[in-house]
Amino acid sequence: MSPTAAFGVGLARAGAGAVIFGLPMFMTQEMWHLPVYMPEWKLIALLALFFPFLVALSWHAGFENTFSWRDDVVDALVAYAVGFAISGAMLWLLGVIDERTSLRAGVGQVALQAVPASIGALLAQSQLGERDPARSTRGGVNHWGSDLFIMAVGALFLCFNMAPTEEMALIAMQVGEPLAIALIALSLAVMHAFVYGVAFRGRPRPARGLAGWRLFLHSTLSGYLVALAISAGMLWIFGRLDGLSVSAGIQAVVVLGLPAAVGAAAARLIL
Repeated sequence: MSPTAAFGVGLARAGAGAVIFGLPMFMTQEMWHLPVYMPEWKLIALLALFFPFLVALSWHAGFENTFSWRDDVVDALVAYAVGFAISGAMLWLLGVIDERTSLRAGVGQVALQAVPASIGALLAQSQLGERDPARSTRGGVNHWGSDLFIMAVGALFLCFNMAPTEEMALIAMQVGEPLAIALIALSLAVMHAFVYGVAFRGRPRPARGLAGWRLFLHSTLSGYLVALAISAGMLWIFGRLDGLSVSAGIQAVVVLGLPAAVGAAAARLIL
């Protein structure tokens, strides 16, 4: 296949991945309204901080083979472009954006939706394309730092799906300190069981010398802390921590930390 044809196939896969990963958010009402009220600087900060994340994700699993960080930057830019294009088209087809939508609201809605869509665009190669053994260990995925990054990808995707919703705030209000502690224990147990306990396909092999509590502390606990950090960041971006006391904010982070932990564990198995 010629390079041009291969790039075209990669773009088609990227578009498909953007639709698959972005569809839940395209049909979420909170995602339609949040960009209208979100401060512009928060949206700009999200897009700016997310770009290095996309570059690193391209290094691990871009939609075409790349050979340098410069290629990965281009890969990330293309993924952003695909994410914006798919998001704009889908929001228009769903009637969210029309001729009555203001420029600020329309740009904000498309820009926010482009974040999960661009993740799908970059993951399209690893999930929808043909498996390439040469890329299976690309980016140092056998290293601890790469493992944490992969878990951050999964946590970010599920957090993006749930953090904007009213249900997360409602659940956080209903959860007291005893239940919050129980949620922490459940999140850690689910993460460890998913990745190491129940022998799912794709289960990573623990590093030599890591077992028992050392494995739990090295991989599971550190991954859960990453999931909590992603949860806190998403709740802050979407304004769900505004006006909350410290204890209520911690409870909200712990509640969102459960799906974030599941997403992190699933990413370790899938990616």
